[in-house]
Amino acid sequence: MALPKTLSANDPGSALGSINGTVVDELSKQPVAYAAVVIKSEDGSQTITGSITTENGTFEIDKLPDGTFLFEVQFIGYKTYSQKLVIAKGKRNLNIGTVTLIEETKELEGVELVAERTTIEQRVDRKVINVGKDLTTAGATASDIMNNIPSVNVDSQTGDISLRGNSNVRVMVDGKLSNIPVAQLLRQIPSTAIKSIELITNPSAKYNPEGMSGIINIVLHKNANIGFNGNVNLGLTKGIEAKFNSSIDMNYRNGKFNLYGNYGNNIGKWVNDGSILRTEENSLQEFDFFNNNKSHLYKLGVDFYLNDKNTISFFTNQNIFEGEGTGSTEVSYFNDPSRNVNQLFLDDSNNRSEQYNFDYKLDFNKEGHNIELEIDHNQFESEQDADFSSTGASTYPNYMDFVDTERTQTTANLDYVNPLDSISKLELGLESRNFETEVDYSSTGQSFNSNGNLVPTPSTKFIYDMDIYSAYATFGQSYERWSYQVGVRLEDVQVKADTNAVRAFTDKYTEIYPSAFVTYKPNEKDQLQVSYSRRVDRPGLQQVNPIREFATPLISSFGNPNLVPQFTSSYEANYTKRIKNGSVTGGVFYRSITDEINRAVYIDRLDLNKTILTFDNFDKTSAYGIELSTNYRPTKWWNINGSFDLFSQTQRGITETLNATGPTPSEQDIVEQRVEVDNTAWNLRMNNSFTVTKKLTLQAFGFYRGRNKSIQFDAEPMYFVNLGARYSFAEGKGTLSFNYNDIFNTMRFAFDGDFPYAQEGGFNWESNNVYVGLSYRFGSGKYRAKQRKRRDDNTKQGSGGIL
Repeated sequence: MALPKTLSANDPGSALGSINGTVVDELSKQPVAYAAVVIKSEDGSQTITGSITTENGTFEIDKLPDGTFLFEVQFIGYKTYSQKLVIAKGKRNLNIGTVTLIEETKELEGVELVAERTTIEQRVDRKVINVGKDLTTAGATASDIMNNIPSVNVDSQTGDISLRGNSNVRVMVDGKLSNIPVAQLLRQIPSTAIKSIELITNPSAKYNPEGMSGIINIVLHKNANIGFNGNVNLGLTKGIEAKFNSSIDMNYRNGKFNLYGNYGNNIGKWVNDGSILRTEENSLQEFDFFNNNKSHLYKLGVDFYLNDKNTISFFTNQNIFEGEGTGSTEVSYFNDPSRNVNQLFLDDSNNRSEQYNFDYKLDFNKEGHNIELEIDHNQFESEQDADFSSTGASTYPNYMDFVDTERTQTTANLDYVNPLDSISKLELGLESRNFETEVDYSSTGQSFNSNGNLVPTPSTKFIYDMDIYSAYATFGQSYERWSYQVGVRLEDVQVKADTNAVRAFTDKYTEIYPSAFVTYKPNEKDQLQVSYSRRVDRPGLQQVNPIREFATPLISSFGNPNLVPQFTSSYEANYTKRIKNGSVTGGVFYRSITDEINRAVYIDRLDLNKTILTFDNFDKTSAYGIELSTNYRPTKWWNINGSFDLFSQTQRGITETLNATGPTPSEQDIVEQRVEVDNTAWNLRMNNSFTVTKKLTLQAFGFYRGRNKSIQFDAEPMYFVNLGARYSFAEGKGTLSFNYNDIFNTMRFAFDGDFPYAQEGGFNWESNNVYVGLSYRFGSGKYRAKQRKRRDDNTKQGSGGIL
């Protein structure tokens, strides 16, 4: 949502004066965005008008009558800044320069303590979680910390992420698209590189409309102060196996340019195991997985400040991943051991992602009036070789699979922003997005044909292209306590899918995506916002890819190239209240969904003992939920961050059961069912921070997830407790962190279900681990580098995993 520039007084007859300036943090000298700027009567008894600082920390208030006023700047975690201002003839346009906010200080047994800023900030269009202030989130990777984020869940088995109980969510990194599969991306980003995580649950028309549940934007640290600056981070995690992560960020800025770069890695071994028991046939599948992965991320960029009005920027991201996996699946039939089978596999995966980004921005004379051109190109190449061998009663000979993937994405954006006057803002934009994907599959193995004979597995080439062209417009105004913004986005989409040079699927559609936001702020402590947007979920690449994603002796997974997008109308209301020693935020949401994409579970016609997992479109459904979060300091040394979220949705899907009437089941015994599941699930998170001394802080984090239902199975409740400590040294430049995660070793995914067979089981991973981290920053400065726009057009990869 476009931020209201000014909540101005409606008194045009006396609106002669104006004030402007910039708000920064005292220590970091970084701009403070979304701080409240208030103009009061001279005695402070009456609020006359106000404003909110932009992302660059600037503000401007117009149409002030002559007189003496009390000028205040307020933000949670800082002391309120105030001074007297006089608007009179000869000095009606005041530039008060830089306003410095000082963090609140507390006294504890004679020791002065600096209060840490809340880890959760509720902004106009998003919720921002400052990861660096949460000690227990300092695990090795972004995937490790996501379950600590309100309304966010990560499947520790597959790495898939969901927001408000729905996996149709877009994940951005610094607002940029990524060709890397989301699960892999989260495991490759070192947690020490993350500055904040933004939850944008109802984006405006300015944003791309993908993602039913919204957008998760991971903001990485970018040190861009005058002179030479940087920071170094090291981390070690020890569960069953050891994992190492490190990162270094550096920049040099002087005069007309800013040069910056960073490097991060994650190197380690991961262990997972699980089992599935089919109760009716008394068979047990046991899984053991071991992965040895290495990932490296490089970024290099430069900003050229040609003059006060023109800026050119360029950066490149390079991402390298190498993975070796081994595993076994053992199937035991307790009533007939002659059917037992054991499958071993070796997996070798390598991929590389390259991103190149160019940006040009022209600032006009009027504050906030600009036009910006951005071009982004991303290419991804992956090679995966897998070796499968079986012993026992397997009918399949040993074989190898080879999968090569190439993807390219090119995006061009032209954005125009014009503050028409002190209370109005217009934004216009054009965008072009072009996606090309090619997947080549070959195998040395054999598979059954339609006649039930084993034949060589055919090779497959799958090509999937999508072109999206869009335009958007948003307009917003502010009137005293009220502000609003309306917007519309027009998109034209063309999709083509070819399998072995045969056109398998085409789709072409033009859609309109409106959005609307209304905000009411009766005073400085309360804010209410209601919003609406229409969104779309285009199928992910693995959801449409007909090439087999994975296979075990009893389970195979394929995509469905005939999937069409699902559309969502999203309604949301949020209320924020500042209280003494903290704040409380509450929200409700409702979603109406058409052509819902969900799981379809079938019995393999060529082997009635096997299950096929795929996807299909279903009828209209709806979802709703509530969210509550609070930041509260009951004492000078104790701070609490808590959140509760509940969501409910009716899920529809297709599944099959085998209703055999004789000893030898046949295809005629398969019964197809349309399944409807009403699922209400909830999550509770509580983080406690205890300030022991000025340098030492302790933390305790608890998480509980209630029972969760899906088409295939019901997941049992999950919970864990983490403990952490952080010690600062070298005048705050260095930090030593220690975490003991899942101290009671309770985190486990357990389930039971009836489709397509009665089954129960569970999976385990290395949740019980110890983490030690060290970080050190060097250099100092006053100014930040150019703020880059944040986009949301990464491509969804998720498919659903083994379940």
